[in-house]
Amino acid sequence: MATIALFAQLKLRLLAGNLRGDVQRKIGFVLTLLLAAGLAALGFLLMSLLRLAAPDVAADLVTLAFTALLAGWMIVPLLAFGVDDTVDPAKLALLPLRTPRLAVGMFTASVIGVWPAALLIVTLGALVGLASGAGGWLIGLLAVLVQFALCVVASRLITTALSSALRTRRGRDVLAVAALLVVLLAQLPNLLLNSGFADPGALLHRLAGALRWTPPGMLAHAISDGGLLALAEVVLVALLTVVLAVLWIKALSRALVTPGDSVKAATVRRESGLIDRFLPDGPLAAVVTKELKYIRREPRYRVGWVSAIALTVILAFSLTRGGTGGSGTAIALASIAAGMITLQSVNAFGIDGRSIWMNAVASGDERGLATDLAGRHLASALIAVPLIAVIATGAALFTGHPSAIPPALLAGWGVLGIGLGVGSVTSVVLPYTVPERMNAFTGAAPGQGGLAFASAMGAMVAISVLSLPFVVPMAFGLTWASVLAPFCGLLMETLGRRLAARVGFRRTPELLAAVSRPT
Repeated sequence: MATIALFAQLKLRLLAGNLRGDVQRKIGFVLTLLLAAGLAALGFLLMSLLRLAAPDVAADLVTLAFTALLAGWMIVPLLAFGVDDTVDPAKLALLPLRTPRLAVGMFTASVIGVWPAALLIVTLGALVGLASGAGGWLIGLLAVLVQFALCVVASRLITTALSSALRTRRGRDVLAVAALLVVLLAQLPNLLLNSGFADPGALLHRLAGALRWTPPGMLAHAISDGGLLALAEVVLVALLTVVLAVLWIKALSRALVTPGDSVKAATVRRESGLIDRFLPDGPLAAVVTKELKYIRREPRYRVGWVSAIALTVILAFSLTRGGTGGSGTAIALASIAAGMITLQSVNAFGIDGRSIWMNAVASGDERGLATDLAGRHLASALIAVPLIAVIATGAALFTGHPSAIPPALLAGWGVLGIGLGVGSVTSVVLPYTVPERMNAFTGAAPGQGGLAFASAMGAMVAISVLSLPFVVPMAFGLTWASVLAPFCGLLMETLGRRLAARVGFRRTPELLAAVSRPT
């Protein structure tokens, strides 16, 4: 009990500390609290309204909801690794506690907070929507508590077992790609329904049937059944939760005494790449080589590129609808893909952080800063140009309009150049810090989230407006206007880069301060 009380007090103090920080931190905590409360109320209401549906449909929906909640609690904490110190067991390794007591304390800390409370409220809504009779309400209450415990224990088991790997760059890369694949798979039912491949009722019944004998499925059935079989299912899942807790304690014991791969010695090697063969030695080649290595090795860069591709794939399936899209679909997809890719350049100096002072010293004038931006743009173009070509070709062939390949290519490349030019300006006008954390999904330092949002939204609006000279004629069927797109993109990139160099050189101290905030 002393361990439970200690960790509960520590977690409550951490939560209360959010109200004693700066204004941005207070606002962020209040917004998080309001968001969690709103989602909890909405989830409880929707679950409660299932009482108005047919019993079998309501049970199927609760089965899917419980499975989604469990999957979310298994995945989302991995994305918070490196941001939430209570997730990493290494942060608690020096506490004078044996592993079982430490596990009890970590479990206590895990069930305290706005999001655990939101989970519990939503699952209680399923009790209102499905339970009937005194036995159903009693067994349903037990099922809700077991579902809550299962989510927390499974979450802790996965984060603890993978904690050593998540401290490494390769592990974070795998996590980033896996998380985006999960997002894609989550869109699969929606894409099937929109494409007319499945009847909603039949798809719901098949999915619920496949999940019937999973732990969330058994708990959902126990709430709706309320009999002896329901009690047996709750007991079985409770035993499974205990087994997972034991495995978690064993994984925790191993994680506390096993050094991670991140502390092992690394080897340094001299590489000679393609850039050295095609570009003469100088600042431009150095920047291009550095950016290409960042794209290949930095998880935050990889997340951006993979996210752009993933969103384009989702839009492709949504817009084509089994090959029924017109010739304009390929042009739209290529342009959207180019816009998504260039959104990574709206804060070109954010990942460099404090080391940008070396760029400032090496540049020394506006021309040097323009060369630095040119190298960044060239590195992005080396990857984006063939990628946009693949997207445009695939979209045109999939929709049955091969003639749309040239205009789609030209439009995509034009949007790419415009986006790079706009990104240069936003990088020096609205710069912000990208946290140097182990998590690749963190976008801005505390208090700079609004600035990052304004930068991205402003860039999207500017890219859309500057693309109108060739987008509007193409929208009216004048595909010959796509010939203007690459020249327009090249012009906007040049003008944006020169303007950013002039503004950025004068704002070098402010730029360095903006990208060097503590995280």
